Amino acid sequence: MSALLLDQDTWDLVVDAFGNIALADRPYAIAQDVACACRLFSGELFYDTTKGVPYFPHILAKAPPLGVVKAAYVQAAFTVSGVVAAQVFLSDFTDRVLTGQVQVTDNLGNTLIATLSPLPSGFAFGVSGFGTGAF
Repeated sequence: MSALLLDQDTWDLVVDAFGNIALADRPYAIAQDVACACRLFSGELFYDTTKGVPYFPHILAKAPPLGVVKAAYVQAAFTVSGVVAAQVFLSDFTDRVLTGQVQVTDNLGNTLIATLSPLPSGFAFGVSGFGTGAF
């Protein structure tokens, strides 16, 4: 399974040494796809409006309990093919800015981490690392 490789700072496409659009392979591709799934606003994906995190109706508009936010990220992680387990760890929630990570295990036993880090303009997901084993 491959995915288009995204720059972690700009979340834009990256080119390889030959000037072609770079691809990410497994297991990194799964972690990146989880990060994308968690960034997706519900209704934003025009060909499947059922996917995405309900940021507007449930999260950004209401400041819900952190359990609701964690459940939304876990549900988003499970939309990625190959994910068999997901856990969310939030380390800080100050001024409505979340910091933490989504840890997933793929069907090959790799533990992958998508980080949730604050930005001045909102939030960003990036892939911070991956290894093997359970979490």
